[in-house]
Amino acid sequence: MDDKEILTLYWNREEAAIAASAQKYGHYCGRIAGNILSQAEDVEECVNDTWLRAWNTIPPHRPAKLSLFLGKITRELAIDRYRAQRTQKRGGGVYDVALEELEECLWTERDTVERAVEGNLLGEAISRFLWEQPPLHRDVFVLRYYHFSSIQRIAKAYAIGESKTKSILFRTRKKLRVFLESEGLL
Repeated sequence: MDDKEILTLYWNREEAAIAASAQKYGHYCGRIAGNILSQAEDVEECVNDTWLRAWNTIPPHRPAKLSLFLGKITRELAIDRYRAQRTQKRGGGVYDVALEELEECLWTERDTVERAVEGNLLGEAISRFLWEQPPLHRDVFVLRYYHFSSIQRIAKAYAIGESKTKSILFRTRKKLRVFLESEGLL
């Protein structure tokens, strides 16, 4: 079933939309959640919550690309669950490591309106920066810091060595820092 047909099912409030979403995007959403969460039960619950949130969001929202829409929901839910677990002294995984790697480029405080505005500007600047990078570097960066994929998984996906993957990430982070400083965001 294609995305338009699935969206029509959601739009018509037919429960078959959930089954179609799970069949087509279950593995994709599971991988996103699995990159952030360490427990299989948490991943499964997060993916199931994705279908519920999609059901509650469509309509009125009609996403242009269903896979990205569902992936974003899954990512948000997984991060929320991860943070909840972390406050309870549980969890662990690639998420912490990826954020530590980016720490040299970004701030971590998000508690003021000023920081929220700066965060929006930062997001736009990072997007501009990434579009200026070679496709491989951009893809590796996004897989690591948006999807929280492991170094090993990225290296395997692009048939490159782990050391090359680490090198690409290191150099891209370094360039990002210089770019953000030139933009006045650091």
